[in-house]
Amino acid sequence: MKILVLHGPNLNLFGRREPHIYGTTTLAQINTRLETLAQGLGVTLEILQSNHEGDLIDFLHKNIDTAQGALVNPAGLTQHGVPLHDAIKAMPFPTIEVHMSNIAARETWRAHSIISPAVKGTVQGLGPISYLAALRALVELQQPAPG
Repeated sequence: MKILVLHGPNLNLFGRREPHIYGTTTLAQINTRLETLAQGLGVTLEILQSNHEGDLIDFLHKNIDTAQGALVNPAGLTQHGVPLHDAIKAMPFPTIEVHMSNIAARETWRAHSIISPAVKGTVQGLGPISYLAALRALVELQQPAPG
């Protein structure tokens, strides 16, 4: 099973950007933890971080027929990424929205996600664990039901 991991704008600055909100874990450390978990779950990951919405959309389009799911941290595109929302809706596989912080507990304007209606679910507010929980959930969603 191939799972896509998309990190949006400015997430390459994890570990340096607002550590009082996002902590000191770097994006490379998050990706390493995800890869380790993925290996244990028997899935492969394709990971992309981009500061450009079009790159994220192109990545989804490129993998439309080969991926079985996606994790997306839309970052600053959360509130205004209409094209990303539309691309996620077009995918034939489930997507989970991920946020390190609890966006509902931050500035009022951050509380609304334009991405949320396009995804299967959202995991937020758990720091780097948000990514790991989302990957576990996505893999479990794709497992056949017992019986």
